[in-house]
Amino acid sequence: MKNLTNKKGVSGSFRDPTGFLFTDNGILYRQINPPGFDDYFLLLNSGLYQELTATELLIPHEEISEYDQNSLPDQIVIKPEKVGFISFPYEWSFSQLKNAAQITLQIQKIALQNGMSLKDCSAYNIQFFHGKPILIDTLSFERYQEGEPWAAYRQFCQHFLAPLALMAYTDVRLSQLLRIYIDGIPLDLASKLLPKKTSLNFSLNVHIHIHAKSQARYSEKEIDHEKDRRQMQVHQLLGLVDSLASGVEKLTWKPDQTDWAEYEKFHNYSPGALQHKSDLVAQFLSQTQSSLVWDLGANVGRFSRLASQQKIDTIAFDIDPGVVELNYLRVVEESDRHLLPLVADLSNPSPGLGWAHQERQSLMERGPADTVLALALIHHLAIGNNVPLKKLAEFFSRICQWLIIEFVPKDDPQVKRLLKVRKDIFSDYDQDRFLTEFNNYFEVLAQQKIKDTNRVLFLYKNKNS
Repeated sequence: MKNLTNKKGVSGSFRDPTGFLFTDNGILYRQINPPGFDDYFLLLNSGLYQELTATELLIPHEEISEYDQNSLPDQIVIKPEKVGFISFPYEWSFSQLKNAAQITLQIQKIALQNGMSLKDCSAYNIQFFHGKPILIDTLSFERYQEGEPWAAYRQFCQHFLAPLALMAYTDVRLSQLLRIYIDGIPLDLASKLLPKKTSLNFSLNVHIHIHAKSQARYSEKEIDHEKDRRQMQVHQLLGLVDSLASGVEKLTWKPDQTDWAEYEKFHNYSPGALQHKSDLVAQFLSQTQSSLVWDLGANVGRFSRLASQQKIDTIAFDIDPGVVELNYLRVVEESDRHLLPLVADLSNPSPGLGWAHQERQSLMERGPADTVLALALIHHLAIGNNVPLKKLAEFFSRICQWLIIEFVPKDDPQVKRLLKVRKDIFSDYDQDRFLTEFNNYFEVLAQQKIKDTNRVLFLYKNKNS
């Protein structure tokens, strides 16, 4: 086995006694402990691993350890294929969560047909890889025991079905409950928040409403687990999976119900200005050496695609779940392997969550990017959210090496629209102050006024890079 001398545990990988993730010199590995050996070997020898990796449902890995299955070591180490940017369910659009749920059920069905079963259904075990959801936890499988119920059924309902139902029937923003409940939305809470009409939906009634009542009933009395354990044959488990899959498939949400979903139809750029801006962004991007771009305030990803189409991995963040949904649907339609749209509120980005605030990394901890695009954004943060230019400059300096940023002046129609509904207390919001604050952290490499506007596009390089 390769000599691994700088092992560092991954903060979010410690709950499973069968193994954990660690890094060594920046490379990710997974250690498999003896309690996980039997299931790991069954995964390999049953053909399940080969089937799932061939269909891009499970992340492939390379075995680092050298061993004989008849003379086993104290540990087995594998190196999974690198995923890249790690995202979390509370950052996904409706269809991203739905697609993640669907492949989880597809994997469970294939596993059962190969004598195995998913022992957990955490949405955090799914990542978006080359534009599609994929299972990244090799140790999620266990041998199927005849007659045993599905151990991960409740977790699937909490991590996938409940949030999807709430997004579809109540409010798409309720996906943010996943930030509060790290092991999924409690079913009793979901049941209370869903409209009464969902009791008429067979799948939601059985898997959320009745399921929640059943949990409450059994939590109030002592249970003889051997006596009360419900026997389920494999055909019944397959039926359960099909029932969940049917329920998930029927859940829908229209992305035209949010504030910015039709921005592309109503923005203030003339056709010439929009083309000029696109040309400038493409030109500035070509001057950077980027393998990772973050587009902040990306809307439907018009400018994100200037990077992703050059095969640069690009994360397109926006606060509006509707535009993120539209962006993701286009990613799927075009099979874009390099663009990942995510929901993010830059005034309140994803924090560190879970045990010791380290189990799920904050957005900042998952950076920095090589290049950040901040186009038609700064006025929303400075005027819409009262964030001073000084703090904005410091923030951007922490998350990128190159910055392509558009300054939108006060005489711009969009800024005037913001100031119609609030008092103008922003006497220091002008291009001179912008330059003063950003020049403390960045070197100006280029700047250009956008045609038919008073907006200016800047290419900056971080002075500390």
